[in-house]
Amino acid sequence: MMAKKKNEIVVHGEMRLDESLIYENVVSIIETRKTNAGAYANREVTLMYWEVGHYINVNVLGDERAGYGKKILPSLAAKLMSKYGKSFTERNLYRMMLFAERFSDAEILPPLAAKLSWCALGMSDNLAV
Repeated sequence: MMAKKKNEIVVHGEMRLDESLIYENVVSIIETRKTNAGAYANREVTLMYWEVGHYINVNVLGDERAGYGKKILPSLAAKLMSKYGKSFTERNLYRMMLFAERFSDAEILPPLAAKLSWCALGMSDNLAV
């Protein structure tokens, strides 16, 4: 008689694969990769929101809350929302700016983004990419 291998069962003298074990292993692979993909996507979204906020703070407003910002943000938000949806409302742009202001050190941001989520920062209203 042949030795039984992992993932095999013997039925009437024939070797057959254990389908339930194969299924469980494939499900485990899928779930692990989905979790990893979700964590990666969350990190990238967090970095994207920081970059948007940082760009507006530094390059558009010059780190000032000038009247210009009150004029440009509604227009920018309207254009971004028409292209990307509700994630880029004026309110959310302000939140992105605040996020970039509070976490101003760009060097610590990538490892921090891996641990933070946009939701954990309290900035999750309608934020989906």
